[in-house]
Amino acid sequence: MNITEVRVKLVNENGENERLLGFCSITFDNAFVVRDLKIIGGPKGFFVAMPSRKLMDRCTGCGFKNQMRARFCNACGGRLDENRGLRIAEGRPKLHADIAHPIHAGCREMIQQTVIESFQSECEKAKQPGYVSNYDDIDQDLEHAHFVADSPDPGRASRGHQTQGPRSAPGSFRSQTGRQVGYRYPAE
Repeated sequence: MNITEVRVKLVNENGENERLLGFCSITFDNAFVVRDLKIIGGPKGFFVAMPSRKLMDRCTGCGFKNQMRARFCNACGGRLDENRGLRIAEGRPKLHADIAHPIHAGCREMIQQTVIESFQSECEKAKQPGYVSNYDDIDQDLEHAHFVADSPDPGRASRGHQTQGPRSAPGSFRSQTGRQVGYRYPAE
């Protein structure tokens, strides 16, 4: 497994969080992308934080999902138990869970080294006049991917031909925006 692309977005240094230096996305083998890795400046140097989500739990009174940091339920207003949830080694509650992360130290080191090198390179590029981050191009890449995915003939769409309007494959379903979002196999 190789990292074939790293895109870095630098964070304004005058922001609230001085330790957060940037975000990045990494592509493995030109086939799989992991987004929203954070580049953090720590007391021992730079490190990479994996993408995570806030942990939630349910109110014992009404069953509404609340963030672990919440003291009161956002639905019923009832007081939440402050000792709920998992605790980390220091005794603090665990508030986030990784969405994607390396399994072993060698992989983590490879990712961290590649991302830090790309971050430092992006910092140098940012000093040049007319600098534009390539991180924002990801959304444009996605829009093109949706165009190709929605096409009845992806080869035609990639050659720049207009499709004949929205179509669904038999058994597929569409999101509220009208895009095809999945495929259901017909019952046999």
